[in-house]
Amino acid sequence: MPLVCALALSATGCSDSGSSPSKAASSRPAKPTATDTPRAEHIEGESVTTAPKPVGDGSVLLSVASRKGNAQLPLNEDIGAGRLAIQVNCQGQGKIQIAIDPTGLSFPLDCVEKEVSSTYNEVHLKRERKEGTVRVTAPAGIRWAVTVEQ
Repeated sequence: MPLVCALALSATGCSDSGSSPSKAASSRPAKPTATDTPRAEHIEGESVTTAPKPVGDGSVLLSVASRKGNAQLPLNEDIGAGRLAIQVNCQGQGKIQIAIDPTGLSFPLDCVEKEVSSTYNEVHLKRERKEGTVRVTAPAGIRWAVTVEQ
């Protein structure tokens, strides 16, 4: 409850003493910045010019960097049962969509100019798949990098 109250207080300008909301210095809303937009996390040191480093000690099934536009990328090995992880970095204004076929894992990633957006997703598979493909749908102005590991 205190967290909810703190968020409500900061959003409305109220204080915890029950006083009325304070008036803003300007009636114009602040211009949103890249860090105000709902998007994936920015991690210092991440890049789109190199593929994300694997986080586990498993096998890398795919590793690509500095790509633009749409791509269908076959995985280097069959997909086994167990953990399947994908890391994606992007830079440029817009949204990309990533899917790993035939696992059903699919997600969007909001990208911004002058900063690398990063995400990590994993799924635990109950059975093997003989082959797999990573599909990336991206506007031409967005640069991206991806690593898939198991």
